[in-house]
Amino acid sequence: MNEWQARVAAVWAEAAEIGDDEVTRRIDALAEERAEHPIALFERAGARDSAGREAEAEELYRRALERGLDGSERVQAHVQLASTIRNLGRPLEAIALLDAIESDAGELRDAVVAFRALALVDAGFARRAASEAIAALAPHLQRYRVSAAAYAAELTASA
Repeated sequence: MNEWQARVAAVWAEAAEIGDDEVTRRIDALAEERAEHPIALFERAGARDSAGREAEAEELYRRALERGLDGSERVQAHVQLASTIRNLGRPLEAIALLDAIESDAGELRDAVVAFRALALVDAGFARRAASEAIAALAPHLQRYRVSAAAYAAELTASA
């Protein structure tokens, strides 16, 4: 982690104590050091997203992605953008965004599945949402792994 990222992490570490407006102010000040750099745009989007300013966050996430945000931050931006879009009442768009990133999600695949499940529920596909969430959870279970996977499959087979 470089020095700039450490300062950003420090702001997020005290977010609960300083509040949304102060987080946004501090993140914006740090982002000014990097102007239109994709990671700076991503951090600005996250601050607004956290503060419930989804419309502002959406535009910044999109700019970060357009400017070539990469690595795990690219996947995080897709997850966070999809969550924002869902909160703005567009669950089908959120599902499509998460579907597009899932094969590249790596260690964040479970997060992609979780946020897609939320969007699926909002879109009226609760059984599919439960099926996908349980199927993603099943490999992590100490016991009942096979049963959970079978029940997950059954949820969509009988729909």
